[in-house]
Amino acid sequence: MSTVLRRLRDIVRSDDDLVDDELRTGAKDLGCTALDEAPDREVVTVAGTIRSVTLRPRVTVPALVAELYDGTCPVDLVWLGRREIGGIRPGTYVRAHGRLCQGTRNRTIYNPSYDIVPPPS
Repeated sequence: MSTVLRRLRDIVRSDDDLVDDELRTGAKDLGCTALDEAPDREVVTVAGTIRSVTLRPRVTVPALVAELYDGTCPVDLVWLGRREIGGIRPGTYVRAHGRLCQGTRNRTIYNPSYDIVPPPS
């Protein structure tokens, strides 16, 4: 693609497209798997921005759910037995590691290990 066409394409792209590209590039730079390419039931390392955090109150075991978005698709990070985790809040950039499975709403990683990392620049 010529340089002129590339620049023209960049001018007409939406802010959401630019943010998605930045998130995909940041995850790739950290050596993470893109969620749209991640195989089901495999151990993966993913990175992205936390978009929402909810507490699922259960009668027996609470579950903290954080939706992580890597620029391709969302994944739910679910910590069973937790009501809150310091640093896990919307807008935080996180690298998570665990077994990916198909949940009822989104793909899900239960009780992932995680690192809070600086966002891509």
